[in-house]
Amino acid sequence: MNTYSRIKDLANAHKISISELERTLQLSNGSISKWAKSMPNSKYLTKVADYFDVSTDYLLGRTDKKHFYDLTQKDQTDIGKEVDRMIEGLSTDAEVNYYGEPMTDEDREKMRVAMVAALQAAQIEARKKFTPKKYRDDE
Repeated sequence: MNTYSRIKDLANAHKISISELERTLQLSNGSISKWAKSMPNSKYLTKVADYFDVSTDYLLGRTDKKHFYDLTQKDQTDIGKEVDRMIEGLSTDAEVNYYGEPMTDEDREKMRVAMVAALQAAQIEARKKFTPKKYRDDE
């Protein structure tokens, strides 16, 4: 996918036309459309990336991650496996809910969803905090 296609998709997702985007970013009329055939100036590319809160690498098609801290499919799979191990490791004493009854499959699934969300959030925060600035592609 080229730069223009990504920008067009982002504009559609944000319910803004390309011409509105050009006016908002104070770009000349039709300048973004020209990017379908040529590479944009880095200054203008950065403006668009900042507007949509994505990395310039994403706009250029160098990555499918919109932010340096986004989780990859492998990260998601690893988190799922870790949560499954954690749930399997629960002892029968820990498998009681607030009312002293054994956990149902529905309760177990709710716990799994909550644990996945917590681990995802923790991993994203760790990436934001510990990724060296030189590796952050959207700053």
